[in-house]
Amino acid sequence: MKKLKRFISYYKPHRKIFFLDMAAALLLALCDMFYPLVTRTMLNDYIVNKKLFMLVMAGVMLAVVFVLKYGLGYFVTYYGHVMGVRMQKDMREDLFEHLEKLPVEYFDNHKTGSLMSRIVTDLFDISELAHHGPEDFFLSLVMLLGSFVILLWIYWPLALIIFSALPIFLLIAAKNRLLLAKTSLASKAEVAEINSALENSISGVRVSKAYTAAEHESAEFEKRNQRFVKVRGAYYKAMGRFSAGTTLVTDILLVAMYLAGGLFCYFDPGFTVVDFTTFVLYISAFTSPIKKLISFVEQYQNGMTGFERFLEIMAVRPEADYPGAVDAGKLEGTIEFDGVSFEYESSGEVLHRLSFKAEKGSKLALVGASGGGKTTICHLIPAFYECTGGRILIDGKDIRSFTKYSLRKNIGIVAQDTFLFNDTVEENIRYGSFSATREEVIAAAKAANIHEYIENLPKGYDTVVGERGVKLSGGQKQRIAIARVFLKNPPILILDEATSALDTVNEVLIGQALDNLSKGRTTVVVAHRLTTVMNADEILVIEKGEVAERGTHRELLKRGGVYSALWSVNE
Repeated sequence: MKKLKRFISYYKPHRKIFFLDMAAALLLALCDMFYPLVTRTMLNDYIVNKKLFMLVMAGVMLAVVFVLKYGLGYFVTYYGHVMGVRMQKDMREDLFEHLEKLPVEYFDNHKTGSLMSRIVTDLFDISELAHHGPEDFFLSLVMLLGSFVILLWIYWPLALIIFSALPIFLLIAAKNRLLLAKTSLASKAEVAEINSALENSISGVRVSKAYTAAEHESAEFEKRNQRFVKVRGAYYKAMGRFSAGTTLVTDILLVAMYLAGGLFCYFDPGFTVVDFTTFVLYISAFTSPIKKLISFVEQYQNGMTGFERFLEIMAVRPEADYPGAVDAGKLEGTIEFDGVSFEYESSGEVLHRLSFKAEKGSKLALVGASGGGKTTICHLIPAFYECTGGRILIDGKDIRSFTKYSLRKNIGIVAQDTFLFNDTVEENIRYGSFSATREEVIAAAKAANIHEYIENLPKGYDTVVGERGVKLSGGQKQRIAIARVFLKNPPILILDEATSALDTVNEVLIGQALDNLSKGRTTVVVAHRLTTVMNADEILVIEKGEVAERGTHRELLKRGGVYSALWSVNE
């Protein structure tokens, strides 16, 4: 019931169009019930008693009714769908805004394609239910009750026989509803898996081609597709049982009506052939609502299953500031880890009681073997994850005392895997500093040693970089990312293996840009190439989530320990 109330709440902003749509649907139902009554009067009175004028007027009246039906049908179809799409838009906006507020670990555990399926496919089913559901249910109810009253008025014994099928229909619907719901949910889950597989395969198409793995990808996709066919088949089996069962009831009802109607005509002079003909015409007013109700049940299950999946995401607790958190303002940049521990749900503890301090404007380097926890340290500083023990301080204050928004405003990140949006070069540099002028963007690009390259592009700063910056080289993407940080101008800089995947020329260019970027900022650098951190104020060797060694480059070489061994390998 709570789920249904939440669904109904999305009608509120569109209640005017909703009530107009329902009014139009009501008039449509009345028009459908009007036609058999006029026909009965024509047969019983106007034709038998030679009332030509009334016969013509009845024909004109029917023509007017049919024209009215055309207008009402257009209104219901067009504006009803518009209402559904607007509700879909509202839900999609709510869902997207909620996704933007979810913690990073949520996206670690959920596939992109699956989330896209919920935003697109599931919400389409919801919008169809939003439009057709109330309309079909309301129309069916009006036509069933209206035709029942009229048929009782014409000849109640036959009317009772006809409407005796309703309880049987309701029993079939109730029996199949749970099975429909279960199979519908499984079907949507498989659609999400297919979308996820597609997103993964398309994103990795270059790797697939490089390793001639097209046949493997096709085979994997075929497996998922077959699972979808199997699950969808189970859904259609349940739907078929429901549809065929209700059709059987209506067909048996027709046989009963024809047989009973014929017998009543034969034995009861008060029940005429014209009355029987009217009953036959009204049968469509009875079977049509049943068909609509069948359609409604399918739509309801699809739509409410989609809405349930929508609510699953909406129920995930978003990132939240700690009580009493304040705006950090402009931080100076002193970073301190005080006994910090952290563990991922899937892989256990990564950091164990880690303590260190980076003074304002200093350069701190993190080195060591992969998997030691260096990148995790970088993710904890902007509060992408919450430490499970200890505390992180900036300028002597626990970062939990700051709002996450204001904290992240003070931090710039350049990672090895640079993400660029499918937009222009200028908009990618401006990202996060949306009010920056073109002149400020150009100044940032010059500082990042990328201005001249951008000027030589076909459309300069207005050149679209492609999805994930696919039209640019790794070095070019990195320099655009550096320009983005220059424009942001934060006091704290995190460089997570920013030059590890570059050639020598690009490494020199980007190294110069990073040196310029680091001036006056507290900089945390993660590096595998030790030559890039020789001038760091302090180097921490991280092993298994703990500080194995610390000191300057010279101090650590003299010590002849882990760092010295790493340096020997790097030379």
